[in-house]
Order: sequence, then structure tokens, then C-alpha cells
Amino acid sequence: MDIYQPDGDTELNRPVIIFMHSGSFTSGTRDMSDMVTLCESFAKRGYVTASIDYRLNPDPSALTDSISIMTTVIEDISDAKAAIRYFRKDFANGNSYGIDPNSIFVGGYSAGAVIAIHQAYIDSVIDLPTSSIDNNGNAFNVQSIVNNVGGAYGIEGDAGNYGYSSDVNGVISFAGGINDINWIDNDDEPLVSIKGT
Repeated sequence: MDIYQPDGDTELNRPVIIFMHSGSFTSGTRDMSDMVTLCESFAKRGYVTASIDYRLNPDPSALTDSISIMTTVIEDISDAKAAIRYFRKDFANGNSYGIDPNSIFVGGYSAGAVIAIHQAYIDSVIDLPTSSIDNNGNAFNVQSIVNNVGGAYGIEGDAGNYGYSSDVNGVISFAGGINDINWIDNDDEPLVSIKGT
């Protein structure tokens, strides 16, 4: 990830926003111009921001394969959670970024927004379906995909920085959506959802 900080700011209690790029889960990088612009703009307002890379599925046909794209999204959620834990780990070990660990937000554009929303609102593996149907009419188990990706860490994923919370305080979605609206609970974090034509 690329981390942006307010220039010359000595505050020790700054909120964090972690942004994720677009690219249909098959392309894109953390240094795309829209991510850089968002990170710089919020850093100038006093936030610590980060633009992260996440695992991509470079096969465009994956978008038509439910199991393949679900696996990629679960891996991406794992990467987002690890980035959040990284900031809390840094806070516990000296707080080199001057953050408030109780004020961490996630956001993204398109695929990045999908990751942010699902990362925030899927509370547990048991929230996910045990039986879904792919585009070819075959049944598959989403909980099994999560457990295969996350191993012993389950919904927290396989990307590291364990022992720290991956909870967030809010979500900023630019052109994202959630697979099942029922995954958002009444007491969940707020969501700012921005759509366009």
C-alpha cells in the first residue's frame, strides 16, 4: 500500500481512510490516478490515507465464473482486513502514523467499493450461504470458499497482521454494492454510497 499523511502535521489522533481501486477484480493498481487524487485530497484535510493493492484474477473469463470471482473477492477482503490490522499494529508499536485506531474507514471505487462494503458487513462466516448456484447451475458453498481462503483465520483471511481488529467505523462506496442486503445489520457501521450515471 501507499500511505499518505498531512505534510507537517504533528497530530497524534488522525482518522484513517483506506481506499481500494477499481478494475473488475482483474486489473488495476493502488497508484491509479483516482486513488492518488482521493488519498492526496483527504491527506490535505488531516486524514492518514492509504491506497492498497489487492489480489487480482488476471483471467477476464473469471467474471463469468461464480466460484472463481467469489474466491477472488474473499481473497481481496482478506487483503483489506490485513491493511486495517496493519494500522492498528503500528499504533500498538509506536504509532508512527499518528492515527486514532478507533477511527478507521474503508472506501473504494467499483470493485474496490465492493470489497470495502463486504469487508465491513460480513460479520461471520455463518452469515454466508452454504448453498449457491453458479452460472452453469452447479451448487457451491460460499462458507467453504471462505474457509479455504482464510484457513484457521476464517473470515479474517490469510493476509497477515493477526492479533489486531479489522473492524471499521464506516464505509465510503463509489459505485459499489453488496451481494445480500441482509448482511447489513441495524447496528453496523454507516455507509456513504455514491452512484453515478
